[in-house]
Amino acid sequence: MKLDFEYGQGLMSANLPDNTDIFVPGETVPDPECLPQDWDTLYGETLKSIRNPIGMKPLRELAHKGSTVVIIIPDIVKGGNQPTSHRKVAIRACIDELYSVGVEKKDILLLFSNGLHPRTSVPEMKTILGDELFGEFYYSGQITSHDSEDYEHLVDLGYTDHGDHVIMNKYVYDADVAILIGHTQGNPYGGYSGGYKHCATGISHWRSISAHHVPQVMHRADFVPVSTHSEMRNKFDQQGMFMEEKMGKKFFCCDAVLDSKSRQIAIFSGYAKEMQPISWALADKRTYVHWAEKKYDVLVFGMPQKFHYGDGMGTNPIQMMQALSAQVIRHKRVIKDNCVIICSSICNGYFHDERWPYLRELYEMFQHDHMNTLADMNRYGEYFATNEEYIRKYRFANAFHPFHGFSMMSCGHIAEMNTSAIYIVGAQEPGIARGMGLKTRATFEEALADAMKKYVGQNPKILALPQTFKVGAVHLCMKDDDLSNV
Repeated sequence: MKLDFEYGQGLMSANLPDNTDIFVPGETVPDPECLPQDWDTLYGETLKSIRNPIGMKPLRELAHKGSTVVIIIPDIVKGGNQPTSHRKVAIRACIDELYSVGVEKKDILLLFSNGLHPRTSVPEMKTILGDELFGEFYYSGQITSHDSEDYEHLVDLGYTDHGDHVIMNKYVYDADVAILIGHTQGNPYGGYSGGYKHCATGISHWRSISAHHVPQVMHRADFVPVSTHSEMRNKFDQQGMFMEEKMGKKFFCCDAVLDSKSRQIAIFSGYAKEMQPISWALADKRTYVHWAEKKYDVLVFGMPQKFHYGDGMGTNPIQMMQALSAQVIRHKRVIKDNCVIICSSICNGYFHDERWPYLRELYEMFQHDHMNTLADMNRYGEYFATNEEYIRKYRFANAFHPFHGFSMMSCGHIAEMNTSAIYIVGAQEPGIARGMGLKTRATFEEALADAMKKYVGQNPKILALPQTFKVGAVHLCMKDDDLSNV
């Protein structure tokens, strides 16, 4: 059968055996029905949720005239940007609710929770918020981004009982009401976005993030396959609740369960500790898809040049490895221990040095003979994370924070740990892929022939994922998997 896979700015075709199984999120197994996507319906459902929160008082009782409020918003990486996106609807509903009890516009701050991602640009603000919200708050200086290196606007909370150093955004700490607008969306890091993951990664310091986005957490047995009971998830929750303890207030969360096209299935609001399990119970029906009847020898997919982290993610080798690993983490339940990955990538040496100014140095360092695995690079975390030039570019030139690279590398090694071989097909600079320990072939067909000869035999079970980076991903499971403890 002929299938097309993502490749650079277009597609690459593959002729695969006719018995290849194909999975497309939201199509092969339909998502749960989403809410009607007109503004009035979504606004009404969101308002109903924030007026009936789980485990805490509604906004009407938390705020009043004179209250200061920070609304914390995910950056461009997650959540959809359509006119009726959860962010647009929920922010509007929360603001209207605050206005109704006397909160003044001047006392509301919109804060993008970009964490170690680039600070949100003005065009991205407009895309995420829409023209109305942007115009209402931007020109009065009431929209900003979290800055993990702005020590005038950070608060050192000390250490959790588990030894994690928690440093958080001061605007959030000082506010009378802190609202987290999030998405209950499948994520290879801890199962889901939203909830406490939002604050533990989005409004904290790199040293806080270094407690969980590192090999000693990612390389534990509980991290792969993805689970909401992993040590990483535990650390998100511990850090989030520690923030609440030190602030003397709970985060007011408003999370939407999203489908494969980022449409709202349901909205849940309230205290994250009590709200998360309830939202996850519904989200599980979309995210953990019980579909596979056999385990697969070969996983086939394609990688575009540009996806959620930006242009160059499908070309620079560090980010490529993270993207490969994310598929392993999501789909480990349906692939064999000796599975082979075949993935198309243009792999042309484009690092996007403005966005990731440190990745080229990381890659070149990895080529030394004392670097045997990506995890070996972790010893240089402090060196890169405190590099003044890279920090300055993060703060003022829309670059990723240098420690972000280490979370990518920690994750990237997982693909190597859980496969027999990884083939990159269509690489324009194949030496770059080979420099990460990957095999290269010109075509899918050549890669599959080599894998059949060396690893998986002449009749491999093949799973193709032709749209894995185009739509909201799922965590594939066997039909009979018991996930009661997941």
